[in-house]
Amino acid sequence: MESWRAIVAALANDAARVAYARIVAGDPARAFDGLSPSRRRHVVDTLLGAGLIARDGDSWTADGEPFRTALRDAPAPARATGPERFLDAHGRITQYPANKTTRGELLALVAERALRPDEVLTERELNARLGAFTDDVAVLRRYLVDYELLERTPSGSEYARTR
Repeated sequence: MESWRAIVAALANDAARVAYARIVAGDPARAFDGLSPSRRRHVVDTLLGAGLIARDGDSWTADGEPFRTALRDAPAPARATGPERFLDAHGRITQYPANKTTRGELLALVAERALRPDEVLTERELNARLGAFTDDVAVLRRYLVDYELLERTPSGSEYARTR
């Protein structure tokens, strides 16, 4: 369960990381070049302890199995539910739901995050805020107006959340 800690600790050590990279790159003969005997022992012990290398006769080999094991043993990240499932880790929209009710829930979430209830923004200010959610701010802005989550002045120059 904690196998990832040993891997990360080994790769956080500069000398161990260089040695491991040389082994992975197919140059195990030079893996420990430039290290004192005591430093070499420490690096070898660190990499062996993490399961990143194995002795193969007079040489060293690397295997991806410790990474696969660590990934397999790690708990799966919790899946987002509700409208958050249409947002990536940065809060950006990954897709618009096909279901109109679900799309409305997503848009309501965006409206709540982008504007305070009593706030009035120019189109430029609104676009800057909506840019945090998508690259296509025009489509998002249109959806917010169409779903009556935002209203705009007759001139179309200012926007506010609906009550």
